[in-house]
Formats: sequence, C-alpha cells, structure tokens
Amino acid sequence: MLRSIALVISVVFQPLLMPAMVYGLLLFAVPEASSIPEEFKDRIFFLIVLSTLLIPMITIIGLRISGMVKSLHMPEVQERRVPFLITTAFYLMTTWFLYQKTDMDPVLWQSLAVICVAVIFLTIITFFWKMSAHMTGLGGLLGVVVVLGSKFPTFEVVYPLLGALILCGIVASSRLLLQAHKPVEVYAGWLAGFAICWIGFNLIWV
Repeated sequence: MLRSIALVISVVFQPLLMPAMVYGLLLFAVPEASSIPEEFKDRIFFLIVLSTLLIPMITIIGLRISGMVKSLHMPEVQERRVPFLITTAFYLMTTWFLYQKTDMDPVLWQSLAVICVAVIFLTIITFFWKMSAHMTGLGGLLGVVVVLGSKFPTFEVVYPLLGALILCGIVASSRLLLQAHKPVEVYAGWLAGFAICWIGFNLIWV
C-alpha cells in the first residue's frame, strides 16, 4: 500500500512539473515579479506547460514505446541520458524563443535560463552518476520560493514555503521507499537544485 502511494506521488510530482510550478508562482502568485500584462499570462503559462511538461513527457513515452527506454521510471542511469538530453533541448529552445521576444519582460527567459542550468547540470551528472531528478526539481522550487519571499514583501511566503518543504519531504521519502535512489543521491539532487535556483533567481532581481 505504501509503495503504491509512493509511486503515485513520484508520478504526480515528477521533475517535468517543476517549471510549470515555478511559472505559476511568477505569473499568478507574485504578479509584481514581472511586468507581463494580465491578458497574456494564461498564454505564456500554457506555452511553458506545453514546452517543458507535455511535449517532453510525450517524447519520453514515445521512447518507452519504441523500446529505447525500458521503463518510464528509468531505474538505470544509462536509460536516463537520452531522455535528459532531449528534455534539455526542449528547455533550451523554449528559453531561446522567449529571449527572442524582446517586447516581453526579460524575467520570462531569465527564469527558464536558470532552470536550464539546473537541467544541464543534472544531465551532465547523469553521464557519471544517478542523482535524483525529482529532488533537483523540488530543491529548485524551494529555492525560488525563498527568493520570491525575500525579494517581494507583498508575497505571502509562509504557506508556499511550508508547502514546498512538505513536498520535498514527501517526495524524498517516496523515492527512498521505492528504492529508486540512495539517500546521498536524494540529498545531492536537492542541494544542487536549491543552490542553482537560489543563486540564479537572486541574480535576476539584484
């Protein structure tokens, strides 16, 4: 029963969901974080969800159907390399697209650029070691919440911060219960994601 719950948690709060959660905060929870007009926020959010969650997810499912990936959970480090490289490519292309839109707030592409740094770092590590992608994403999310709370006094940070901390604990426990990672892989992923996003997002709003 516990393993089934842990599996559901791992699937629902997968790493690909994290950019959408970050942009949800930037666009809707902390509107003063960007100068994006309200009428464009829904479209931008849909673009982020499409390019960083739906398309990479469909691509990875396609790799599973074709046999290039034996399992969507990718328990072996070798199976992670191609999906991670493809995800990195989608994230970089989306960042470049947003960068080209010079009439938009630079925060849009800069935020995804920071996320790209975390994804690239994770992908490079994957060629040598199996670091937790789940915890890299959640560590990054927590880092963003901390930065937003420190930079924007009007942001009611308490509940998002508690939610992110609880989510980190629940997902980390689920990954360990499923024996998907060793503790050091979980801790390293969380620390890497938090450090990269905390530093990167602090630089956006210097």
